[in-house]
Amino acid sequence: MESVLSKCENQITIFTDYLEEFPDTDELVWILGKQHLLKTEKSKLLSDISARLWFTYRRKFSPIGGTGPSSDAGWGCMLRCGQMMLAQALICRHLGRDWNWEKQKEQPKEYQRILQCFLDRKDCCYSIHQMAQMGVGEGKSIGEWFGPNTVAQVLKKLALFDEWNSLAVYVSMDNTVVIEDIKKMCCVLPLSVDTADESISDSLTASNHNKGISAFSPVWKPLLLIVPLRLGINQINPVYVDAFKECFKMPQSLGALGGKPNNAYYFIGFLGDELIFLDPHTTQTFVDTEENGTVDDQTFHCQQSPQRMNILNLDPSVALGFFCKEEKDFDNWCSLVQKEILKENLRMFELVQKHPSHWPPFVPPAKPEVTTTGAEFIDSTEQLEDFDLEEDFEILSV
Repeated sequence: MESVLSKCENQITIFTDYLEEFPDTDELVWILGKQHLLKTEKSKLLSDISARLWFTYRRKFSPIGGTGPSSDAGWGCMLRCGQMMLAQALICRHLGRDWNWEKQKEQPKEYQRILQCFLDRKDCCYSIHQMAQMGVGEGKSIGEWFGPNTVAQVLKKLALFDEWNSLAVYVSMDNTVVIEDIKKMCCVLPLSVDTADESISDSLTASNHNKGISAFSPVWKPLLLIVPLRLGINQINPVYVDAFKECFKMPQSLGALGGKPNNAYYFIGFLGDELIFLDPHTTQTFVDTEENGTVDDQTFHCQQSPQRMNILNLDPSVALGFFCKEEKDFDNWCSLVQKEILKENLRMFELVQKHPSHWPPFVPPAKPEVTTTGAEFIDSTEQLEDFDLEEDFEILSV
């Protein structure tokens, strides 16, 4: 009975009337690298938005760390936004950007597996439990609010334990993306058949075969690129507005993390000077896998017209996200950045070929030597001592 009540409770948020209709205009709407003509493609636009995985506050999950909070309401919004950005990367990796979700329609097994990575359980690799406990290594207590840079660092470290998705996560420093470092991190030799995860090995073999190259040639590890930025002091500098909007037009776009201090949103596109975002500030009841091993996904998709805010109301601390499944995608992204971002007199960020000589040497992140793998590793905060604390500044003050 309780599960039935919980399901109905969650549906209240989903099936209300649209919160805010889009205006009747001839303008283009850009959503994560795809454009929609609002006047003639409104239903297609809303379908595209509802296909994004939507993570919100939840309650009644098992206490974090065994004795911690059983709800993230009031403090977990940036973590949920980080989950949404990462989930979009995984959708692009396994299903492609053009994949669409339809209510109560059977979905590919990869979709269910992606969704299960984010359930609110300590054994799920990107759960609120794992992110909160990994945040301790970034100087954040469990239940403390995160900024976008902290979430980026947490995702980078958790991805080291995720063998199925096998992502390379690069978080830029000092507003600078270094091409040489990314190529060093993403161009890897295939694992041997004895040690490779079967799905990874098959994927790499197929990739090599399609390209007509040796099984021992370096292959590209799919890249999640996160660029934390501060685009002003107390408010966003209008000089950055056009470049910021250009990022949502790039086919590699995963949107942006940001919002207002202590109030985070996942920005997925724009219409004119208004940013379109998914809002995690709805508290729903914890959803677990069902007896057949699937997840009821109705509350993981926002079936409302999304919310919007004027771009000049955005807090200047943000983090842009991009996904490059293949090396050619990254090369294309570099070309777009040089054409659209670096043309500005006051650049939003820098893209350089070589590792700056005054920086410490770049060492690709590696999983610490531990006896367990995956999410099981972070059962307590004591196990975080294998990670070095990041010295990077926290760009969104509490």
